[in-house]
Amino acid sequence: MQTVQEGSHVMLRLDDGQDLFAAIGQAARERGIRAAAVVSGIGMIKAADLGYWTGREYEVEHIDTPHELVGLQGSIASLDEGPSIHLHAQLANPHHQVIGGHLLRATVAVVGEVCLETFPGRTFGRPMNESLGLRTLDLDPGPI
Repeated sequence: MQTVQEGSHVMLRLDDGQDLFAAIGQAARERGIRAAAVVSGIGMIKAADLGYWTGREYEVEHIDTPHELVGLQGSIASLDEGPSIHLHAQLANPHHQVIGGHLLRATVAVVGEVCLETFPGRTFGRPMNESLGLRTLDLDPGPI
């Protein structure tokens, strides 16, 4: 993996076989990122789990064949155990059909490129929202 930072932008180049979440988490830890938006991502994914929230749980579709990563968006917040990464992705198959959803797991194939927009000096939280049964983004959690 390669990373470069210019101002509040961080660009990542991920390599074949890397876990997408682990790589983004590593970059966040190394650069002290506690608040960021994942503004774009492209490349190739060889394995992924996409989820659809039913209101109670995620219905998961396992993708075990290579797909183009044609879109990636999300956020990074800070938890005691480290970066909390929430991603949604759009994946295209060899027939140019696109599927998407909440990204639960992904392994890079060939290469991946991810751009982060950081919020220096800020910390985002991700507390559990009991009424939804999900952790939701808190843009102003106070001192963490």
